[in-house]
Amino acid sequence: MIKSNSIFKNAPDITPRLIKKEMSISELVQFMGGTSFEARKVFQGAELFKKMINDGDTIWLGIAGAGVAGGMGGMIISLLEAGFIDVICSTGAQVYHDLHFAFDLPVKAISPHWDDDLLRRHGDTRIYDIGIREKETLQAQDKFIQQFVKDNYEALSKSYLSSWEINYFLGMWTAQKAAHPERSFLVKASQVGVPVFWDSLANHSIAMNFVRTDREGFPINLSAQKDVFDSAAIAFSSGGTSFLELGGGGPKNFIQQTGPTINQILSIDFEGADRGLQISTAVEREGSLSSCTFSEAVTWGKYRSADEAKLVQIWSEYSIIFPLLTAYVLDLCPHRKHKDIISQMSNFINNLETAQ
Repeated sequence: MIKSNSIFKNAPDITPRLIKKEMSISELVQFMGGTSFEARKVFQGAELFKKMINDGDTIWLGIAGAGVAGGMGGMIISLLEAGFIDVICSTGAQVYHDLHFAFDLPVKAISPHWDDDLLRRHGDTRIYDIGIREKETLQAQDKFIQQFVKDNYEALSKSYLSSWEINYFLGMWTAQKAAHPERSFLVKASQVGVPVFWDSLANHSIAMNFVRTDREGFPINLSAQKDVFDSAAIAFSSGGTSFLELGGGGPKNFIQQTGPTINQILSIDFEGADRGLQISTAVEREGSLSSCTFSEAVTWGKYRSADEAKLVQIWSEYSIIFPLLTAYVLDLCPHRKHKDIISQMSNFINNLETAQ
């Protein structure tokens, strides 16, 4: 027997609405919230990002993929300037490619349809539709990285370093040496006290260059354990925590492992992050970390609870969605005072050490 009252009775009505001329981006995102599918998720994600900012959360940005190489670093700079990002974990590759723009090295918008054997013969490399010269861009960038190590060797060689420390020195050095430091998110992050971690100490061109400088008499020591501990110390001491993840992969795992590091490995009571927002094309069924849902991550102690209002996953390629989210919060949220996490790192590390 069918009951007369609908379960959906109190749900919002869907009604066709018109897109208006000169509609702002924030109005467009709100319009999308009145529709369905991933468009509605975009609005939910935008509102969640706004809440992270307005509630004063410590917001971590995970950067996977090649968005920065494709020119999306400017959006990160805008968020950093507004005080909307407090910690970053990026692939080392995206930090490396970010510096091309600061040093005015050629990066071109190209067709993705090429004879790659022909490109190789001409000294051209590509990331899908991003064109990069091997000599004028990559090898030139390598020389800058090698010179950075030599110029800063006294500071870099004193002790084992975490990736955020290397990136801080690299960002400040680039601010002094590059033709256009204003184009680099790494420079901006260093200037406003936002630590930038790598998800891997080895899997990128910066580490490849360290192999050469080591052999030229400028060896430096990196510590993966220090990266893990320092990132956990931030999560432990910086109050409410939110994660914004562009893609998945290593950066997603790195920032999400802070909770299990504290509660599972160090045996300290800690319930994980408060909120999460991910933009990814990974499909849940294939079992990768990139596709792992937030609710699944709750079972690992990475988030406090499987509350859909606090955990939003948008299935999309982030070059489409991230600009909308960035414009939305810049339009609707007042700028925040920078938390300057870098200046507080010694206290955060001490807090976690004494809690054990």
